[in-house]
Amino acid sequence: MIGTAYIVDDDEAIRDALTWLFKSRMVASRAWHSAEAFLADWRNDLRGCLVLDVRMEGMSGLELFDFLSEQGSHMPVIFLSGHGDIPLAVAAVKKGAFDFVEKPFNDNELVDRVIQALAFDASRQERRAGQASLDARIGQLTPREREVMARILDGKYNKVIADELNIAMRTVEVHRARIFEKMGVKSAVELAQLLSGNL
Repeated sequence: MIGTAYIVDDDEAIRDALTWLFKSRMVASRAWHSAEAFLADWRNDLRGCLVLDVRMEGMSGLELFDFLSEQGSHMPVIFLSGHGDIPLAVAAVKKGAFDFVEKPFNDNELVDRVIQALAFDASRQERRAGQASLDARIGQLTPREREVMARILDGKYNKVIADELNIAMRTVEVHRARIFEKMGVKSAVELAQLLSGNL
């Protein structure tokens, strides 16, 4: 299971149809009749995909989308839009929504798109967890170890690093060993691969 489809639509028939449709394709789902009802249950750590009607009574889907964006939510959003709402849905995609699907929609195409959004969300969460782990490892390094690491990444030999930092070569070797241990790598090449694009 890679997450849940969260349905927010004020049309009961559409909510019921979508709930059944997702169940038939083994996709977990929950449904709300309004943006306000969804917000009462919403937490920023919810994993999954939001399937959101553009127009609803009370707070509109677009207003909910804007609000969630302001709160720092990264959950992918797929808008359900009537024909007249397509320009609004396109504008929402430009602002970061995952996609929009026009009503009446093709059942399987909609579920396929939701599954893609769920996979996208899961992979982004994995990347975030990996980045947090990497940040924590870098955070364990002393300022001197960071200086040595920067020079290791530049491909410099221990003797050159020792000269540049005005320390003994044996001290550089100790720093190098500690850096590799803290970063969980066995070589300068592994270290460079781990940190590529992160420094």
